[in-house]
Amino acid sequence: MGLFKDYVNMTRKPEGFLGSMMIKGMNSGHAKMADWGISHLKGSLPSDILEIGCGGGRNANVLMKKYPLAKMTAVDYSPLSVEKTKEYNAQEISAGRCTVQQEDVSSLSFAENTFDLATAFETIYFWPGLEHCFSQVYHVLKNGGRFMIVNEANGLDKTGEKWEKMIEGMHNYTKEQISDAMQKAGFSDIETYDHPDKPWIIVIGKKKK
Repeated sequence: MGLFKDYVNMTRKPEGFLGSMMIKGMNSGHAKMADWGISHLKGSLPSDILEIGCGGGRNANVLMKKYPLAKMTAVDYSPLSVEKTKEYNAQEISAGRCTVQQEDVSSLSFAENTFDLATAFETIYFWPGLEHCFSQVYHVLKNGGRFMIVNEANGLDKTGEKWEKMIEGMHNYTKEQISDAMQKAGFSDIETYDHPDKPWIIVIGKKKK
């Protein structure tokens, strides 16, 4: 159990050999959930995308394929995740479509009104205060920009509770709690979705025009 617990705790900030294994597992293990989330992005086409908590870089790559004219900025506070995302998206980086850098969501360094879409897959569990971090995302979005959160745990399921007890610093949220924090950070027109068979949730908020 000791080694397994060390391994699953790499979900928070991957590093070292176990972290590399975890990142590889994230890319494959979360693919269906991420694609389900991305399928709910409708409407206007973004030109500048921010992928927060980019992990192994797979979701940033899928978003660039969905929006072939958009530029991608992928960020993570794990140096190893930044490295792996750069490897995964080397071709897009060479083409000038993708930038990957280390960032902390609680203090994003980007200018106001930079992005028109921000995404966060399986990551807000570890953010230090949702309202504050959401306000950081709100600040860097353009007017009318969207922020999409996709979680594998809905804050009510037993499996999510098990991981929450095992993984240090993890906190599951219901879609209502996420929506409330979004509203307090300034977002409006909030949409929520539940997967019909799994405890997956999506919350999408919009920055006021």
